[in-house]
Amino acid sequence: MPRYLISFDDGSMDHIAEADLPAVSADSRAVVGDAKAAGVWIWGGGILRQRASIVGTDGSVADGPDPETKRALGGFAILEVASHEEALEWAARIAVACRCAQEVREIGYDPES
Repeated sequence: MPRYLISFDDGSMDHIAEADLPAVSADSRAVVGDAKAAGVWIWGGGILRQRASIVGTDGSVADGPDPETKRALGGFAILEVASHEEALEWAARIAVACRCAQEVREIGYDPES
């Protein structure tokens, strides 16, 4: 079955009032629980706001751009579902729970992974 990356950008949840965060967390955990119960959840989580490290093809390491100056990933879920339409249905549930838009992309299949 295909796997999908469902993600949102860093800062996408900044509009949520601090008082509302416990409800957002509970709603998000409920969707994750439903995805696990349905057997479609592979893995996911939020990504801490920080500067990325960039490792070059020669092995050199450099600091990446500040998160404020470049679009960065804020959180993601990887689901294994039967179709793109089913991935969109889960993304819609995640969007409602997280109170932010979600991007959906199919992950390329690699039989060696």
